[in-house]
Amino acid sequence: MDKQRLRDFLVEKTGQCKILVVGDIMLDKYYYGEVTRISGEAPVPITRVESSSEKLGGGANIAYSLAVLGCKVSIAGFVGKDSHCESLVEKFNHYGIDASGLIYTDRPTTTKVRIMSGNQQMFRLDFEAKQDIELQDMARFEQYIGEKLSESLDCVIVSDHANGACTDASCSWIIERCHNHGVPVVVDMSAASWGNYRNADYVVANLKRINKELLQPIENERAAVEKACHYLMRKFHIKNIIATRSQKGLALVRENETVHISTVAQELFDVLGATDAVTAVYGMALAGGLPPALGAYLANLAASRVVARLGTYAVTREELEGMLAQ
Repeated sequence: MDKQRLRDFLVEKTGQCKILVVGDIMLDKYYYGEVTRISGEAPVPITRVESSSEKLGGGANIAYSLAVLGCKVSIAGFVGKDSHCESLVEKFNHYGIDASGLIYTDRPTTTKVRIMSGNQQMFRLDFEAKQDIELQDMARFEQYIGEKLSESLDCVIVSDHANGACTDASCSWIIERCHNHGVPVVVDMSAASWGNYRNADYVVANLKRINKELLQPIENERAAVEKACHYLMRKFHIKNIIATRSQKGLALVRENETVHISTVAQELFDVLGATDAVTAVYGMALAGGLPPALGAYLANLAASRVVARLGTYAVTREELEGMLAQ
């Protein structure tokens, strides 16, 4: 593994990477407290709130991770005209993320509110729309992406959480338009519609998403993961798959080779946000011209740091440099 090349990349190249994140944008809200008793109104625990926080979720978390790493990041997706959107925009401005691609709609801004006691999630409230996105709003979304591609991009990342932005038609349009401009597409697959990602350059998926498309679920073993990925690549004309394998690291499966990378052992293992980290860092590596295997190694390194923290977390360049030095 050429660690010196990776260190040079982190120091010299990340600030030059121009990446557009498109798809499902959300806000994650947390209320932390202590369960003190059971309610007399219903058999549910009462949590006395002691603190709260707001974090970027979905595609917004990928954009945040890229911004922390120093990339030039823009984001496009659908939001509502509400306080949750105001929180998103405030955070985008703070981290230097270009949010001119936000499409304001009559739908609510997708928001997940979690009630936490200690490290345990007690309850979750979801603010999201069930109806399809209006055609005129989707047209504005695609128009913005087309304009950004004309300005020159190094990579486009699609974040699909089944909240409406990533339909079969929109994904097909995005992938085709990106390829017309010579821009690679990396898909963060948090939904189960593999057919949406036909012809994508890279799809990042965990074992659960892979198994959903198989007649017979596989175990988390190297040979089985590799075989399943080749099957999905043939079926959906996907060029490469990055399979995240939880405590076992990840596999970069390409047509003529597979690279298996073991994870770094951690005392704590919280997989929330790990796929986002892999997608963000691999997209950055692709944008900066790193070979695929080196990009996968760097992405796995980032994920190993993220899973050592509770909740979503954005790894820094300095952290990655320190891990490479070990």
